[in-house]
Amino acid sequence: MGIYRFLMHRWERKLTLRDRNRRVFPYNWGLEWIGLPMDTGSDPVLAIKDYAEKAVLSSRRYFEPPPIQGVQYEGDRLIFDTPSPGPHEENLRVRVSLFPAAASRKAVIVVPQWNADSESHVGLCRILQRMGYTAARLTLPYHEGRKPRGMIRADLAVGPNIGRTLHANRQAVLEVRQLVRWLKNQGFEKIGIVGTSLGSCISYLCMTHDSDIDVGVFNHVSAFFADVVWTGLSTRYIRWTMENKIRLEDLRACWAPLSPWYYVDKFREDPRSHLLITAKYDLTFLPELSEKIFDRYRELDLEFHHTVLPCGHYTTAHFPHNYLDAWHVCRFLKKEL
Repeated sequence: MGIYRFLMHRWERKLTLRDRNRRVFPYNWGLEWIGLPMDTGSDPVLAIKDYAEKAVLSSRRYFEPPPIQGVQYEGDRLIFDTPSPGPHEENLRVRVSLFPAAASRKAVIVVPQWNADSESHVGLCRILQRMGYTAARLTLPYHEGRKPRGMIRADLAVGPNIGRTLHANRQAVLEVRQLVRWLKNQGFEKIGIVGTSLGSCISYLCMTHDSDIDVGVFNHVSAFFADVVWTGLSTRYIRWTMENKIRLEDLRACWAPLSPWYYVDKFREDPRSHLLITAKYDLTFLPELSEKIFDRYRELDLEFHHTVLPCGHYTTAHFPHNYLDAWHVCRFLKKEL
């Protein structure tokens, strides 16, 4: 192992392990979250795999949002009803921070990472605003003010509850797509999307299912949602709960609707440009998982833009890598949007 790789991995582990508030939750199939009866009459994993297979086959319908409802404004914040409600009152309203650019007819939706706080990507939004783009930063389900009382982290968005994880991330896709429609109705002619980590996955699902998104930048990418949770350093405590309850192969099938790999073929004969950004020393989105999705592009003979950062997952947010990352994001948007 080279000295630079050793130092980068050590920095990654230090940043990951500094969080002392991670909680280990019990395993749950979460059938009720995806509309399946609690007593399926068969093995729950078979019922969820069947649900997931049908969702992928009919993904256009699965990720099709209803009309936006309950729109309100609080200063530069847009608030509306979630199209996929659940039992937690705090999570029923969607919050979008707007950074309007004068006379702008182009907008960029910013989808932050898992466990983002209220300041995450605000700096990027202000840069985009200065570039002449109206930025719209979405608060993900179960994040920030959408966290249920007593929750410290966004553990309800990704965790050892299979059905709830499906529900939460489909909810995020539907909310982003409603935001796209709202921006179109406000007169914005072109729309880009930038997603990071979990937000990258959500953004990818949105772009592959929404032709009104013109340009995409996906910051950290992986072929399979389940594999990131299973192998990632930052989700190791979720695996501790799951590994004696379900095999990775079955988990991958259960969470297939959330995995970009299944939707790469939607870019066939699709001229929309998008950039895939990976980190060479990533211990959360392992490079081999990113390589699988690139293999899928090559298998389908699809062109794609790819940039590799000389850092890891968490270190992307730290100097100088955050500046380098922002430069790649903004340069691509400036060229393509």
